Amino acid sequence: MAYAIAAYLHFMAISLLFALLLLEHHLFRQPLTLERARSLFRIDIVFGISAAVVLASGIARATFYGKGLDYYLNNSLFHAKVGLFVAVAILSIYPTLTFLRWRPALTESQAPRVSSSTARWVTAAIRLELMLLLLIPLLAVFMARGFGVTAG
Repeated sequence: MAYAIAAYLHFMAISLLFALLLLEHHLFRQPLTLERARSLFRIDIVFGISAAVVLASGIARATFYGKGLDYYLNNSLFHAKVGLFVAVAILSIYPTLTFLRWRPALTESQAPRVSSSTARWVTAAIRLELMLLLLIPLLAVFMARGFGVTAG
């Protein structure tokens, strides 16, 4: 039962992560309004929390349930999945820092000013995050079919 709950939390958190990124992509357009800026600021906080739940539930699944930690540590696709997750986390730093810089303007009920260069980089980062997140379930499917296991 605990494995099923951990798996469910993991899948739901991944789905939420993707949905929040899609929402960020939809809301982040110029000119930026105060309402959309506030939403982006809050959504990004929930995105960070969801990423932490994905990580915690994934660690629980790999460590305590399922096929055991040795299986995952000896699976090249698992390493690729973790690498993609880390890449998404690193890519998310730029949009997060951008949104955090808006705090003073949002506190004063003003829409933050975003340069066209910053807007392009934030949009590119979000799009790349979405693309990489789409690859992680594909690797999970291959893992479930027994691919990626190395002799060890």
